[in-house]
Amino acid sequence: MNNPDAKIFILETTTVWDFPIRGDWATHKGDYRGNFAPQIARNILLNYSTEGELVLDPMCGSGTSLIEARLLNRNAVGYDINANAAQITNERLRFDVPHSARQTVQIGDVRNLPHADDSIDLILTHPPYANIVKYSDGKNPADLSSIPNLHAFLDELEKGVRELYRVLKPNRYCAILIGDTRKSQHYIPLSHFVLDRCLEAGFALKEEIIKTQHNTTYTARWVGAARSYRFYLIMHEHLFVFRKPRAAENIALIRHSVARGGVKTAREKRTLYRARKIK
Repeated sequence: MNNPDAKIFILETTTVWDFPIRGDWATHKGDYRGNFAPQIARNILLNYSTEGELVLDPMCGSGTSLIEARLLNRNAVGYDINANAAQITNERLRFDVPHSARQTVQIGDVRNLPHADDSIDLILTHPPYANIVKYSDGKNPADLSSIPNLHAFLDELEKGVRELYRVLKPNRYCAILIGDTRKSQHYIPLSHFVLDRCLEAGFALKEEIIKTQHNTTYTARWVGAARSYRFYLIMHEHLFVFRKPRAAENIALIRHSVARGGVKTAREKRTLYRARKIK
């Protein structure tokens, strides 16, 4: 779908999504570094939720997911570790709609969600890509994008992923958009590392969607270096759609879409995680 007009929106039907023109309906804006196009949120919300259900975005940034939830009559809760992001989202939710669903946003940490087990119908979120963009300029140590070490970042993000698994209802979906990076002219498959952590938490991989990138801030700056040092500019992201298996589900049917060792191993790790969380 290349047209930014929500009135003629068409659902995607393939695993490659390309939006050269970013949607700008309602209060959507592209001025917040790294926020995703509303076409992504609209596709996920329409495909994996129905009106009146509860959607969670625990790293909501400037509120793209919540704005779409408001337009599509989904109840939604958003959190962000940075007060500035929560304020921006709150301001952008101030428009009238002919619906009764409610959307709220507040400061919060994906690693400690104030929701009961099995209470959320759909999760859609866009975590920081390690510390590529420091959303709090390094001033907030609780901000995942403030963590300089990649492995430490992944360990902290995994705590959030396990919280997402905990609060999501069985047989419902969690969509995570994540990209990759490069260092010393070599590719760092951040998305693969995040995928592994999600599978280890117990999720099953429903879809992997490749989302092409356009109009990125620093692309032009790196063109010369890419030619000189023989590397390719990263112009895609990964949108993983995970499903939380049912408690008594026959995992053998999807054994290649879950973590090695299956759900039994993942369940044992979740039990250990919850025990540590209670302490």
